[in-house]
Amino acid sequence: MNKRIIVKVLGYLLLILALSMIIPLLIAVSKQQYDMIPFALSIGITALTGAGMSQIPIKGKTKIKTRDGLAIVTLGWLLASAFGALPFYISGSIPSYVDAFFETVSGFTTTGATIINNIEVLPMGILFWRSFTHWIGGMGILVVAIAILPMMGSGGFHVFKAESPGPVADRIVPRIKDTAKILYVTYIIISLAEFVLLLIGGMTPFESAVHTFATLGTGGFSTRNASIGGFNNSYIYIVISIFMMMSGTNFSLYYDVYKGKWRDVLRNSELKFYVGIIFASVLAITINMNMNLYHNWFESFQHAFFQVTSLITTTGYTSFDYEQWTTFSKAILFMLMFIGGSAGSTGGSIKVVRILALIKLVRREFTRILHPRSVVAVKLNNQAVPENVLLNIASFFMLYVLIFVFGTMLISFEGVSMLSASSAVAATLGNIGPGFDFVGPTNTYSEFSNAGKLLLSFFMLLGRLELFTVLALLSPKFWRQ
Repeated sequence: MNKRIIVKVLGYLLLILALSMIIPLLIAVSKQQYDMIPFALSIGITALTGAGMSQIPIKGKTKIKTRDGLAIVTLGWLLASAFGALPFYISGSIPSYVDAFFETVSGFTTTGATIINNIEVLPMGILFWRSFTHWIGGMGILVVAIAILPMMGSGGFHVFKAESPGPVADRIVPRIKDTAKILYVTYIIISLAEFVLLLIGGMTPFESAVHTFATLGTGGFSTRNASIGGFNNSYIYIVISIFMMMSGTNFSLYYDVYKGKWRDVLRNSELKFYVGIIFASVLAITINMNMNLYHNWFESFQHAFFQVTSLITTTGYTSFDYEQWTTFSKAILFMLMFIGGSAGSTGGSIKVVRILALIKLVRREFTRILHPRSVVAVKLNNQAVPENVLLNIASFFMLYVLIFVFGTMLISFEGVSMLSASSAVAATLGNIGPGFDFVGPTNTYSEFSNAGKLLLSFFMLLGRLELFTVLALLSPKFWRQ
């Protein structure tokens, strides 16, 4: 393991983080609010630390290897969260550093779980930074470093692979640096499109920016205590629903659309399954809600579409307190929390492609029971999935379930109900944010103890970095030469 290059890359990461704080600082200065000096201090502390780390000398030619990539990603996310919490803590917007750390981890991992009970009293700079962390973390904190740092070279793929969501990290083009640039350009274009549409819908430029960051990052932080429901605007509901759905789609497909590969996109197995799950869930909840609550087809549809896209993409926005829905509709939402978005999207949880592969794997085993000598390949997009990838998917699923069960047991020590404990773990491990009961859409995580908040923060990082990246560093074998 090359410790020097790890420290150097992490130093550059902190410098990038300090630069990203300049925008909320300018907002604070323009509004003359009390978060001006806290942002200036946070930038200074972060930049000085990053500058010191980035100056560490490296002897000879270096190349980032697999273990280096894993260490850079995990430690990078921890450092970004630790320093990203400074504006919240120094400004006094969140007096407890543990709470500030929880809020920042939630932001960068695009979870959207919050400990803030009254969001609307916060200054604009803090609100901007809070949602901007979603936008940064959605595509990946280190993806921008891969795109702009020459020192990453071909070794940047190990960083990209460790940070990318999904069982396989696909290169859109041969050079990983160009892949990172294409992803960010796509991200920016879609963000601009939503920003303009939300402006048309009546949001202010500030509100449009903040909600665009949270939608594209599938995070869910809002400027209003009632989330998107606070706007009470059907146009805004539909626009955000569409962009949440787009954000839960594999971003490489947008490049295929740009290249004119429409057939490949329309035939994509994961995309068809993803859209099918959304369609079936929206239909079932719309019918159920029209019969039992709203008694209006359009109102039932708009809330069903919004909450289904919000939960499956792990955004966590709410247009209505879904705790008031029937048990049938809430059961569907709870199920969607475990499915998540597509691989290569900003969504969290298990991912649609893994669920689809597991279904096909189970079907293959049934075929083998009936026809023991048959050789049946598991196919996605008409291509056989390698056995090592299938093993990775099965291992990931089993580990995810074990962490969920064990985590639920640990959180139950907080004295909450089993539904509250299980949904809190599902919501943080799946990077969703709101859950049910004690952590429902109208509640926050503020009542958990510091130990509980740190544990849930760990689950957020585990979920965003897809378990193995973080757990690898906890293994003694990882640190042995």
